[in-house]
Amino acid sequence: MRDPDPLPADARRQIGQDLRRRLPRGAHAAWAPPSGRRAPVATLIDADRTRIAELLPVRYSRMSTNAFAFLRGAAAVMAADLASLPHTGLRAQSCGDCHVMNFGAYASPEGTPVFDINDFDETLPAPFEWDLKRLAASLAVAGRANGLPDKAARALARRSAHAYRQHMHELAAAAPVDAWRSRIALDAAIDGIGDRAVRRRERQRLQQAVDVTRDPYRHLVGAADRLHLPQRPPAIYRLGRHEHTAHTAFAAYVDTLAEERRVLVQRYRLRDVAFKAVGVGSVGTFCAIGLFADADGHRLLLQLKQAGPSVLAPYAGDSAYANQGQRVAVGQRMMQAATDVFLSWAEDPVTSRDFYVRQLKDARLAAIGTRIEADALPFYARLCGRTLARAHARSGDAPAIAGYLGNGDAFDAALAAFAIAYADQTEQDFRDFQAAIQSGRIEAREETTSR
Repeated sequence: MRDPDPLPADARRQIGQDLRRRLPRGAHAAWAPPSGRRAPVATLIDADRTRIAELLPVRYSRMSTNAFAFLRGAAAVMAADLASLPHTGLRAQSCGDCHVMNFGAYASPEGTPVFDINDFDETLPAPFEWDLKRLAASLAVAGRANGLPDKAARALARRSAHAYRQHMHELAAAAPVDAWRSRIALDAAIDGIGDRAVRRRERQRLQQAVDVTRDPYRHLVGAADRLHLPQRPPAIYRLGRHEHTAHTAFAAYVDTLAEERRVLVQRYRLRDVAFKAVGVGSVGTFCAIGLFADADGHRLLLQLKQAGPSVLAPYAGDSAYANQGQRVAVGQRMMQAATDVFLSWAEDPVTSRDFYVRQLKDARLAAIGTRIEADALPFYARLCGRTLARAHARSGDAPAIAGYLGNGDAFDAALAAFAIAYADQTEQDFRDFQAAIQSGRIEAREETTSR
């Protein structure tokens, strides 16, 4: 990203329009594997060297479910592919792993359900279209995985690009502080679902999720007086030899908080820790949950997650922050409209691992976004595109990006064509990945329910 330009919005919009001569919008449709493209399995093996080795077979097992699961775990592969393409040079704080499952619902600090990007492990300033291309491709791959024909899968990608372009124009015309403050309320988003039955069901589920947030940890921990994390393999289990790392990292985390938030956290004490296996892309990283409580038994659950260098770093430049957890925390605050007050970072001095810490998300609220995706993919595609535009406009040059995108649908059509072409690539890479498992080059092992 560059410093804000002192030029007025019209002049910056013209800069974006002028960029079309160097890189026509239609050029974004192109995808062909570059000469000498590295085998995706080799890229994955290298990228996973810093992960916990005993968890890698679980990661690969989750990735082997279908081509969409593979795409979710192969951010490093797509980062290299995107970097091989011409780009606009218009940079914004980027998610870095912008697939459709990294959007979802959560409660704002005020308790209001909002919809936003919710994973920032790979965040870094980068060309804005890298996020948008990964989102479009993920919609096409997810659509195919759900049995949609190519015409419908292409339409999903196009809808996301169209929504991004439209909302970027709206934000480019707004005062910077208004664009920064904008957010997507989940109840208003649900009102946009066209199918009346789906809309009614999702509103009911939202109300149920909001009602239970009065005791947000009861479903995980149990009774209000319980100060011990139960084992629930394969998702939650004892840390064993890694427990000391969690304790030292949580202790270091407190020192990185702003003073007024440090006062809040210090009213709680760490009572228990456990390991938590999460997602697809994150499996194999050190991820723990800490159960904190005050003297009266009020509970707080914080998640500690290992942070390594972004997969974008070899192509977009190294992070400005030495601690990769700080990179994640700053990127999340940059992109999210409503950010967790407990978000910060830490380093374990013994292992030299970097971490970020956040409040454990309520899975019941997050599941509403997942169900919307399954029931109403066209709506969800638009919602994700709109959300990404809002996130990029907070740090990027919205008028220049809007000027480049234009008022016509040339960019939308190009992104849709790219999404289908890259979906073909992903499915071929997935077949190569399956072959590597079958040959024994990598091990995929299903999770067990006991440890």
